[in-house]
Amino acid sequence: MKGFIAALKAEIYVTLRSQSARIILLLPTLIILVRAIVVKLSESSQQARDALLGQAQIATEGSNAWGQLVDSFSVGLTFLTLSMLAYAAWSFANDADTGVIRHALIRRVSRPWYVVAKLVNIHLLALCTLALLSISIVIISALLWDFGPVVEDGYELISSAEIQEEVMLGLRLAILPLPAALAFGLLVSVLAQSATQAVTSALGLSLAFDVFKGVLGERAYYVYASFQPSLIDQSYLQDVSRLVRGYSDVMIDTQMLQLNEWVPIPQMALFVVIALLVVQRKSV
Repeated sequence: MKGFIAALKAEIYVTLRSQSARIILLLPTLIILVRAIVVKLSESSQQARDALLGQAQIATEGSNAWGQLVDSFSVGLTFLTLSMLAYAAWSFANDADTGVIRHALIRRVSRPWYVVAKLVNIHLLALCTLALLSISIVIISALLWDFGPVVEDGYELISSAEIQEEVMLGLRLAILPLPAALAFGLLVSVLAQSATQAVTSALGLSLAFDVFKGVLGERAYYVYASFQPSLIDQSYLQDVSRLVRGYSDVMIDTQMLQLNEWVPIPQMALFVVIALLVVQRKSV
């Protein structure tokens, strides 16, 4: 345990002074802030154009902010997952390339504890990034749009309480696969021969599954990556984006929601166990 604490302290010390860690911390937030401003400017431009042409549209009151908030979370979590996956894949492999692991072993830090310290540090960085992202999304959405119930023709379709409940459920289900993604990245890092190979393999496999999950159908639900926001998004958060805008044709697959809760954590544990077994036999 002393070896784990020493390794974790060293990881946190390096992370706090790492330029790459700062970029990962800030990048998702900067992307969603720029996106929100661009969307708001586009909406204002369209409204001004419609007013000049006498084609003003009847807006759905209160739905705009909730929809933009969910969309911002979808974009932000997509970039957060990809950047943290790449960072996790780079972490152990880079230490092996530079010889940092040998110094840790000399200080009597066992290889399994070294991997566990890496994993904990990566999760702490992901948690900080997620907290900054969430706070920024809520603030920018509140500044640029108005929150409220979905109202059409004076009739309240969905109350604010119901919308908030759906948004919280969507976010919880979207965040659940993140630990599995980080563990997968670290596993690839342990298996790879170099940092470059680790990053390209982790991102390549993740994007390849993203492309093929539509072909796999329901079988894709047994892989954690099906439930995280992605470039080809099939997560529940995508359905929430339509629900909070008042669409009534959204079909909720209860089996998918159950698998979303059951699949990611066991797969994370499996990735960690394999990584610990492999690292004991790996020459570094």
